[in-house]
Amino acid sequence: MHSYLIQMLECPVCHNELDWTILERSDTRILTAEICCQACRATYAIRDGIGLFLAPNVSHNDLWRQADSQLTRYLHQHPDVERRLMQSPLGTLSPADQFFRALELEERGNYAEAKAIEDLSNAGLYTSEYLTCWNNQVNYVIEELALSDGPIVDIASGRCYLVEQLAQRLKHPIVASDFSPRVLQQDRRRLEWRGVYERISLLAFDARSTPFKTGTIKTLMTNLGLANIREPGNLFCELRRIGCGKFLAISHFYSENGDANAQKISELGLATLLFRRSALACFTNAGWEVEVVNSCFGTARPTPIGVVLEGASIDTLPVAETALEWCTLMAK
Repeated sequence: MHSYLIQMLECPVCHNELDWTILERSDTRILTAEICCQACRATYAIRDGIGLFLAPNVSHNDLWRQADSQLTRYLHQHPDVERRLMQSPLGTLSPADQFFRALELEERGNYAEAKAIEDLSNAGLYTSEYLTCWNNQVNYVIEELALSDGPIVDIASGRCYLVEQLAQRLKHPIVASDFSPRVLQQDRRRLEWRGVYERISLLAFDARSTPFKTGTIKTLMTNLGLANIREPGNLFCELRRIGCGKFLAISHFYSENGDANAQKISELGLATLLFRRSALACFTNAGWEVEVVNSCFGTARPTPIGVVLEGASIDTLPVAETALEWCTLMAK
């Protein structure tokens, strides 16, 4: 975590000042630290350069950690499946199995091979229209962010696809965030290998209870991250609290017409942020002025499932072919 962030951070529980005991640092980064709230005495830390600001009362249900570690454990327990997944010619694997092979190669530190296989799998997992619409939004957001100054904070960064492109194409300091410390550890190794880690800080926190002081973030963004935050609750009010500029949210929306996708979305409890009308209402109800920009439509189909890893899937949605509306939500 870069040292400049100290002045922007507070206790995510009670919003009071923090006491910092810095144990290890480099020229610009804090590598190891113990942190304690002056008021409520909640404790936080920096480990391996990653800021850990998950509130003590938040359940650390680390779904990414479960998914990734289960894959490695499963392969160790089933050597025949591991051999078929890792040694079969790539062209004989389904796109889903190719993607899982890439994940396992990342776990083993084989980043170059993993990147090539992930790129190959994406062409089979997603329609060309889906990928074109996503790249269209990424390019739009980067052009908008080029006009800003100061740090850019990315919410629910996941695998840091957008963060990596920002680091390659802009010179801004960037904060990537996720609920999962393990995801951020993987991100750090991947970003270091790709040579773009220099200006990136990694913070673990719940986006509904962030460690930033009120009004300290001039630029917020997210790449399809909002819909991955379960039970958003006061999410938009919290982001409004810390923001003092604009928020760019790459989003895609499903039709509310009662088809199989709409039914599945409702069953999963994701309707709030995957339907256009309710998503915009979340912004306006929290005090944001929001507009839909750079809208486009593209066909999306259910992603193929694993064959070697029988029945394993990449994405829960869509469950039926549909036309997704892609856009960037510009909130101020």
